[in-house]
Amino acid sequence: MASLKKLILLLILLFIAAAAGLAYWAAQPIQQSDKSIDFTIKPGSSVRSLASQIVEAGVPQNPYLFELLVRASGKGAKLKAGSYEVEPGITPFRLLDKIANGEFSQATIAIIEGWTFQQMRKLIDAHPAIRHDTAGMSDAELMKKVDADYKWPEGLFFPDTYLFAKGSSDLQIYQQAHAAMLKRLGEAWSARNPSLPYKNLYEALTMASIVEKETGQKSERGLIAAVFVNRLRSGMLLQTDPTVIYGMGDAYKGKIYKRDLLTDTPYNTYTRAGLPPTPIALPGIASISAALNPADSSALYFVSRGDGTSHFSENLTEHNKAVNRYQR
Repeated sequence: MASLKKLILLLILLFIAAAAGLAYWAAQPIQQSDKSIDFTIKPGSSVRSLASQIVEAGVPQNPYLFELLVRASGKGAKLKAGSYEVEPGITPFRLLDKIANGEFSQATIAIIEGWTFQQMRKLIDAHPAIRHDTAGMSDAELMKKVDADYKWPEGLFFPDTYLFAKGSSDLQIYQQAHAAMLKRLGEAWSARNPSLPYKNLYEALTMASIVEKETGQKSERGLIAAVFVNRLRSGMLLQTDPTVIYGMGDAYKGKIYKRDLLTDTPYNTYTRAGLPPTPIALPGIASISAALNPADSSALYFVSRGDGTSHFSENLTEHNKAVNRYQR
């Protein structure tokens, strides 16, 4: 009986020593270089597989001790698949918490105002931290996946910098950017000038995309929008080069010629009245605001001064004088 008690006591002491040793190990910084290490836990991974994946990614730790730590902590059922980052000085305890709490490593992607949707898609397709679930999809198929009410994607994604967990689906980014555009556009539509000649919100978005492509000066966007709104009201052709360029597609090589202005396409606002059938770019909030609340101006023309600003005119005679002054 005394021997049994001694054996039990010894086992208890060994357990305490082992637990203390594990706790000490788990509280020590993982020895690594000054650079962070990224790793990804695959969905459905077991605790043992998870520990192995971490080590295989280059994190210098004992997979058996980490597996034991997970089981001893009772967090085995809470571990979340995804991408993580091991920073210099992190301990196994802290690493376990990150995986249990789903503290995924983050990445960013910047969608630029005035880009076309194809430029946006090319950037997303090439981003190394994104899971490319839409690869091979047509634009129409992608729009169905985004659950959009529109078939043509141009203009319907808000240009901004987006933060996402590494390994996230590209669909998540498209959905986030589309929701952001609908929100911003809806807010601007609710606060619009009620006398505007747009039939619907989509036409306002189309106008915003034209304003976006016509100037890089935020201070002039309200005046640019006023010119095109005034032309719509008076039945004049919009005659804006960016729509012609968009309609040319891959045929555009950096210059636009008179023959291009005379070649009819659905986007040629020199040959067709009114707005083009779709937006021509991804407009930012300044252009959206300008399109829905243009400046109070009677201007019908504008010409570049050559310094990034424009001269605005109310009649053709004044406009021709400005053209002679700044362009010839």
